[in-house]
Amino acid sequence: MPYHSLQLQEVAHLSEQSNTTDQEMNITDHLGELRTRLLWTFVVFVAFFILGFVFVEEIYQYFESNVQYELTVLGPFDILWIYIMLASMVAITGTLPVLTLQIWLFVKPALTPKEQKVSLSYIPSIFLLFVGGLAFGYFIIEPLIFQFLLSLGEGMFNTMFTVEKYFKFLIRVTLPFAIFFEIPLVVMFLTSLGIVNPKMLRRTRKYAYFVLVIIGTMISPPDFILQIVVAIPLIVLYEVSIILSGIVERRRQRNLDKDLSSEV
Repeated sequence: MPYHSLQLQEVAHLSEQSNTTDQEMNITDHLGELRTRLLWTFVVFVAFFILGFVFVEEIYQYFESNVQYELTVLGPFDILWIYIMLASMVAITGTLPVLTLQIWLFVKPALTPKEQKVSLSYIPSIFLLFVGGLAFGYFIIEPLIFQFLLSLGEGMFNTMFTVEKYFKFLIRVTLPFAIFFEIPLVVMFLTSLGIVNPKMLRRTRKYAYFVLVIIGTMISPPDFILQIVVAIPLIVLYEVSIILSGIVERRRQRNLDKDLSSEV
């Protein structure tokens, strides 16, 4: 084999090794950055958890004041459970915008300036919708379900609630709405990426309604009227998602047309 051919093979081999090393370094750098951002998020979570732990008594008194019955505990661990649960809810809510910001900072280098600006605007919306969903579930849906359940046993039982049972019920009713309220934002984001579009959402509307009604029956008592009441907000959220998807799709199409015309 000629000498210069051997040299070319060695250069190619060294180039492949260099590319492999660069890729490994890039992956290591990305993993290191991700670990750092998750660590900062965890620090914020712990800070909000401590804050919630300090103000547990005030938070508990607020929720307990809206209950007509005296809440009881069956053991010392129930007291610890309420502290951890309330502090965790404060920490999750407070950490949500920080988590989304850290995710945005992690993917920011891969986005165009326009995509960075658009995606950054989603961060406060995620937090506001989450809090709005919690408030809707607590002030609107929870009293309906709570009063319905109490009416089933009226005159039959001595009513007594434990702290653990009541707050588990409260979380089960309110937390799903905090998640469901994010649906319009998720649909807008997926539309901006071209993954979904209004036509697709309209075409799958009847299937989505069916799924939403099933979800409504899962988080509400076995009462047809109450299940419909719970399902209606979910259906409204889906329709709002279609409208917002249409707005984002038209804007996206205008930007694509503008880019094509500038290239021509």
